[in-house]
Amino acid sequence: MKITMRTCAATFGVSVLAAVSAGCGVSEPVPEHTALAGENATTYPLVVENCGQEVTFDAAPQRVVSLDQGSTEILLSLGLEERMVGTASWTDPVRENLAQANDGVPRLADEAPTYEVVLDTDPDFVTASFGRHFAQGGVAERSRFADTAIGTYLSPTDCEGETSINAGGTRTEPLTIDGLYQEIRELARIFDVPSRGEELVDELETRRQEALAGVDAADTSTAFWFADLKSPYVAGGPGAANILATEVGASNVFADLDDDWPATTWEVFVDRDPDVIVLGDLSRERAPGDRLQEKIDFLRTDPVTRDLTAVREERFISLHGAEMNPSIRMIDGLEALAEGLRSFEETQ
Repeated sequence: MKITMRTCAATFGVSVLAAVSAGCGVSEPVPEHTALAGENATTYPLVVENCGQEVTFDAAPQRVVSLDQGSTEILLSLGLEERMVGTASWTDPVRENLAQANDGVPRLADEAPTYEVVLDTDPDFVTASFGRHFAQGGVAERSRFADTAIGTYLSPTDCEGETSINAGGTRTEPLTIDGLYQEIRELARIFDVPSRGEELVDELETRRQEALAGVDAADTSTAFWFADLKSPYVAGGPGAANILATEVGASNVFADLDDDWPATTWEVFVDRDPDVIVLGDLSRERAPGDRLQEKIDFLRTDPVTRDLTAVREERFISLHGAEMNPSIRMIDGLEALAEGLRSFEETQ
């Protein structure tokens, strides 16, 4: 599918954004965007192949809605807060260094917004980390946005060809960090700030290498528990959390499972008896067990789990939910995991 996206700025001129324009509504003036000094400016029209769709940009987007925290934090890290007219689907507080920039961006919903709420922001571009937003029953299918000349972008970390993993697909190849770096670079090109994209990738890669220095967890088995007290959702082999385990050299006891976050039973969990349990501390509080202390209390008191090796030895490492998703917060998660493993080594 080919979608041509014409931003309001490209169609009517930026000065017209302060007035009523067909398809653009009433809005405050948006500063004309220019590339940073020394940047290689993006050449428009720009064609991006994105998850089986060809999206054409005639100019840098002026009004973007981000449907996931992961996408939001990339845009904020690229210094694009003035272009952001809405965010949604938050699992955790925004990264501390991005809080000030994020304060000026409207939050449309803590979870997924409705299509009508998104349209009310008068966007010319909508991004998402997870394809469920663009699937039937989600916010709206990409074709529906295209019908109103609104461009869309889905993170490559959620795609295999035309298939969205989060919208019901299954990975045939494990996720790698390259998908995250691709997303950063593509969004930077779309918004005509390619050098900022390279700088962000370089920063993340430098932190990644520093986090891994001196870590050797080859003899350590791990399990990542994201949510749910009754049927725990754990990290399978293909997804982002498994990257964290393999990066530090540890094994993931559920790496043989084909989904990113499959549900299992506590009996199976106990049978696999990991050395270390990585616990998701989710601020969303959708259900019992989302928060860290609830997870720890359950593990310590439940008759099935209280004799696990990691529970007896209190070998827990806490990560925010966003740090186990394919986002820039993966690097935060890697740093926290490496630090936790080092602390266990020091106490042996």
